[in-house]
Amino acid sequence: MGLFEERARRTEWFLDARFGMFIHWGLYSIPARGEWVKSAEKIPTEVYDQYFEEFNPVRYNPKEWAKLAKEAGMKYAVLTTKHHDGFCLFDSAYTDYKSTNTKCKRDLVKEYVDAFREEGLKVGFYYSLLDWHHEDYPHYGDNQHPMREEESFKGAGHNWKNYVEYFHNQVRELLTNYGKIDLMWFDFSYENKNLAGTEFEHMSGETWGAKKLITMMRELQPDIVIDNRLGGDARKPEPDLHAGDFVSPECMMPAGEAVDVLGRSIPWELCLTLNENWGYAKNKPWEYKTTENVIHMLVECVSKNGNMLINVGPNAKGEIPKESIRILKEIGEWMRVNSDSIYGCGKSELEKPEWGRYTQKGNILYAHIYDRRVGSFRLGGLEGRIKKARILEDGAEVRLEKPWNGLDYPKDAFVQLEIAGLYDEKDTVLELELQS
Repeated sequence: MGLFEERARRTEWFLDARFGMFIHWGLYSIPARGEWVKSAEKIPTEVYDQYFEEFNPVRYNPKEWAKLAKEAGMKYAVLTTKHHDGFCLFDSAYTDYKSTNTKCKRDLVKEYVDAFREEGLKVGFYYSLLDWHHEDYPHYGDNQHPMREEESFKGAGHNWKNYVEYFHNQVRELLTNYGKIDLMWFDFSYENKNLAGTEFEHMSGETWGAKKLITMMRELQPDIVIDNRLGGDARKPEPDLHAGDFVSPECMMPAGEAVDVLGRSIPWELCLTLNENWGYAKNKPWEYKTTENVIHMLVECVSKNGNMLINVGPNAKGEIPKESIRILKEIGEWMRVNSDSIYGCGKSELEKPEWGRYTQKGNILYAHIYDRRVGSFRLGGLEGRIKKARILEDGAEVRLEKPWNGLDYPKDAFVQLEIAGLYDEKDTVLELELQS
């Protein structure tokens, strides 16, 4: 079986799930200025370590997180086990910079895994390839490092082989000590223009020891789904070994589905935040996306054969912000009656309609209506093809009837909605059974 076929097998559950929760959480929840605060403000490690001494999330209850994710209609979750600052939420044998050495003295990853498994959700780990705490990660001249302009680090030697061995060992721990792990989300490869001509110029692919890493991961967890941020090319006819199983656009909706050079669909997942930050920040309510906006983005992802992973950033006490909870609960209300149009669905054979979007599963077409219309809703190219039309939310019949002014559209069907507005202003979904 080739890499393309193996990828299809591994991602079957992933493509069915379509909707997941991203969780960015760590020491940066204390300064509350986002997860890049150490780099953005060029904070030295000895200053940043005050947060390590202080970290004690006394209200951390991952069972509440898991219940919220399930209520929102999510099928999987991804937690930051280690972000760019190098702090580990798990009990690693290879560092002292971990949650079990803070005041809380807890393996926060283990508790997360147990809680989300208990709710029947797939479990994923985020792991940063960057590390601003490790002494052997390049400092001076690196594009991202907090000490990138600190002259005292100029010319400092870094044992890169030692760092690669370190993070490979930590990945081994994560895939050995917590049972079956469904997804691994690496972050991220990049170019160091200031370090051109050095071993740190291309922070991608074999700089990370990517092929060896993937081989080890597949031996430990043969079915694990891996993202593409180690730097491999997923669009080749036979994708690179380290290209992963899905591509991961960030905070920007792709124009269409992801395909390889042969035109075959590639699994993909849009990751984005509910507010303006990944890690906790003191955001105002108006900086959050609306429930309607998030639902529309989820539908758009599915209509392009993609997934959506949306982020929450818990605070220093271990709580998901109230505004995030409110939005996710409202999404859950919509998903409770409309999730059939999301799970297991994908791109429709039809073009995007003027009033919303289509998702499709077999001969069931889901019409997601966003916009009010004057008169009937036109279903392009579906005249004579619809066997049955219902409102997905409650099963109510929808009349198929061509209006007097619809005679100029002989190939199109029309539906009549017997109310002044829409059933659901966020997204009214019609379930259309097509003729076989």
